[in-house]
Amino acid sequence: MLVFYKARLAFLSVPKTGTTAYETALRPHADLVISEPSMLKHAPVYRYNRFIRPMFLNVCDVELELMAVMREPISWLGSWWRYRQRPFMQGKPNATHDISFDDFVLAYMKGQKPGFADVGSQFKFLERQPNGTGVTHLFQYENQARLLRFLSERLGVAFSLERENVSPEVPLYLSPEVETRLRRKFDHEFALYDSIPKD
Repeated sequence: MLVFYKARLAFLSVPKTGTTAYETALRPHADLVISEPSMLKHAPVYRYNRFIRPMFLNVCDVELELMAVMREPISWLGSWWRYRQRPFMQGKPNATHDISFDDFVLAYMKGQKPGFADVGSQFKFLERQPNGTGVTHLFQYENQARLLRFLSERLGVAFSLERENVSPEVPLYLSPEVETRLRRKFDHEFALYDSIPKD
């Protein structure tokens, strides 16, 4: 998570949306950088609302706007599947080396998800809270130009990105039958992604 006090902006770090690269590039311009532990680095809206928001509101009398990035849901699951195939994951309970992407997605759709498919939900991460706290500026991961333009203008800085935390290059195939089930069960994820402005 990155906080830019003067810009009145907090950049929430949705896992698997390239935010580590933004953290590296924008760290010199941020007033607060939370990179560890992961439960705070990747604090969803509800956790920001409970712990970070009161700090700025009660001490500084400032309400920050929230921004975040959402990845196309199938691509997002694919990134998790690939990420858990990194060499050092071999033999670990959450590894996906011997699991097809179809089987990974089928496991993700279960009520009781096995550990290797328990990766959370972008929709839940971004969910608006009863007190109205929610993401003001939401960007598609696949539309980096819009995201870069917004940050450059809002922060008044020019910056470049380097690729970081990259998953192994493994072909991604999801059968039409499994994709249909995924889209039906998680239609709210796809609807949220499709609602994000493209320009």
